[in-house]
Amino acid sequence: MSTLGNSTNIFWHECPVGNSERQKLLNQKGCVVWITGLSGSGKSTLACSLSRELHSRGKLSYVLDGDNLRHGLNKGLGFSAEDRTENIRRVDAGLICIASLISPYRKDRDACRAMLTDANFIEVFMNMPLSLCELRDPKGLYKLARAGKIKGFTGIDDPYEPPLNCEIEIQEKDGVCPSPSTMAGQVVSYLEDKGFLHQ
Repeated sequence: MSTLGNSTNIFWHECPVGNSERQKLLNQKGCVVWITGLSGSGKSTLACSLSRELHSRGKLSYVLDGDNLRHGLNKGLGFSAEDRTENIRRVDAGLICIASLISPYRKDRDACRAMLTDANFIEVFMNMPLSLCELRDPKGLYKLARAGKIKGFTGIDDPYEPPLNCEIEIQEKDGVCPSPSTMAGQVVSYLEDKGFLHQ
């Protein structure tokens, strides 16, 4: 008898302590804040600033960053369309989950939204121009992609499909990027207005 592969004899066990009980204990409502945008658009910066701001208010959140996920849970996945889809499928957490992922394809982001009620999925679009992201290029990836050393790089030779109906859009104003605290404040204001920061 093999123990490898997908098991067919597994069953879901309900626990008496569920989401609603945890939310009452924490005095907050669980949601997913999904930050999407090109590499270098500021997703991780926003995720960390938002987590810090929520923590200062006594709210429990957890950041799922694309690069960090690939060091552990999603180690071994590449950057093909199929691997990107699998990288996103594996992200599922309670509380205030802050997911910082390029997630270039609408169908993948929509699939994550479909797993939750619409109100609990907050899509944040880091709408920064490609030229700015290339100028930042914190990991040197755009340079490598332009030199042909990386294939299938989002924004260069692979598409990025911007959200059509995101809850929050963050962009430059008069050519100036908002500060991390300003961006985090924009998201926190939304969470407050929608009742996520109290129970």
